[in-house]
Amino acid sequence: MHSKAVMRVDPIVTGTDFMTHLVELPPTHPGFADPAYRERRDAIATLARRWRPGQPLPRAPYSADEHAVWRGLWAELSAAHAELACPELLACERTIALPSHRIPQLAEVEARLIAATGFRLAPVAGLVSARAFFTRLAAGHFMSTQYVRHASRPRYTPEPDVIHELVGHAASLAHPGVAAVSRRFGQVACVADEPGLIRLARVYWFTLEFGLCETPDGVRAVGAGLLSSVGELRGIESGPQLCSWDLETIASTAFDTQRFQDRLFVGPRFPAMLRALSDWLDAEESRARQLGPRTVLSHSA
Repeated sequence: MHSKAVMRVDPIVTGTDFMTHLVELPPTHPGFADPAYRERRDAIATLARRWRPGQPLPRAPYSADEHAVWRGLWAELSAAHAELACPELLACERTIALPSHRIPQLAEVEARLIAATGFRLAPVAGLVSARAFFTRLAAGHFMSTQYVRHASRPRYTPEPDVIHELVGHAASLAHPGVAAVSRRFGQVACVADEPGLIRLARVYWFTLEFGLCETPDGVRAVGAGLLSSVGELRGIESGPQLCSWDLETIASTAFDTQRFQDRLFVGPRFPAMLRALSDWLDAEESRARQLGPRTVLSHSA
């Protein structure tokens, strides 16, 4: 599986493809030629598009096959996390207590997340802009898809699905430090110009999406993209180049969302990593304010 959660492009909900579906899929997507899958994507996208803040979170009517995809991946991910996940985030997984046998509804995960850190979930139909994603973080809202990846390629998804959102992000956001830093990313994005937003997106990508940290037992995964990807998590030691952690270098490093990462950055111990991120974000906010005020773009989930 390859996961992504920021630098998402503008919504791919256009209905312009050859079957006039609500959610447009590229021909390379595993579900492109599967009419039943595309109908499921449309139905779940409709739930999100009809939802408005303040309303109860919509319940997605998951099928037996979709629950089976979750069960199969959960078994693999649980074993991989025990070996390769950052210990502090393993503790958060126990706090969120995602069920292993079925896909949980957003509402039940949100209730545990609110109790842990106050973060809420906001359903979204598909990919959204980086600006929209970040500014919702500033309000303590994580934008979450609800669809399930195609069953033919359960270890890969071309865009974030509910497995990535809940196993990767929701569990991590139960950590007070991750929740606080996530809000700071959003707050800084609200005053950043476009070059500043690109810097934020790169640092977010290589830390909270695909970050690693040092532990007494070796390098462990921090990023949600790694924690929700069996292939990338298992391939940390043999696949990507592991680079020294320097936030200015990271802010200048582009990334590709369409393939496994060819480089990852290894941060210090997890608490020190969060402190360094917080300090860097403070400096970015000061830099953005010195450049002058900007108008925050309006958006809808």
